Amino acid sequence: MTANDDLLNQAINIYLSALKRLEHVVSQPAAQYSLSFEQYLILQEIVTNPGTKLMDIAAQRQVTRSAVSRQLRVLIKHDYVRQEQDQDDRRKVSLVATPAGRQVAHTIESRISHRFAKWVQIYGEDRGRKLLQLLDEFNHQVIQPENDLNRKDEEKND
Repeated sequence: MTANDDLLNQAINIYLSALKRLEHVVSQPAAQYSLSFEQYLILQEIVTNPGTKLMDIAAQRQVTRSAVSRQLRVLIKHDYVRQEQDQDDRRKVSLVATPAGRQVAHTIESRISHRFAKWVQIYGEDRGRKLLQLLDEFNHQVIQPENDLNRKDEEKND
């Protein structure tokens, strides 16, 4: 077994035991309101920036408008967000959080903050910062370039 094989096995074990479950742990406060973590983040964006547009959210998250639209349907269905037509240009639609949406966003944010504070208390702020710095570097040096290559390959095939 080579050093790379050993690293690969260790990476797989960490993925299966920690990273794969991390999304569930982080998203659990939102799930109590029938929202995914991604839907909560979109709701939070709308609460923070009333009048934002679907295109703005798609550009910020680097996803398609249809991907954001699917997430918005859930927020609208639960009456957390409503769409308002621009008074000057009826073709433009802004997104506004309802009172229920603002309350849900606040509650989820509080629960996530409380949970994160516990993690920092257990793991330590310095170690937490170092871990996040390493993950950020890995993201910028490995993950994002890989995503860019995949996107270019997809564009060539279209």
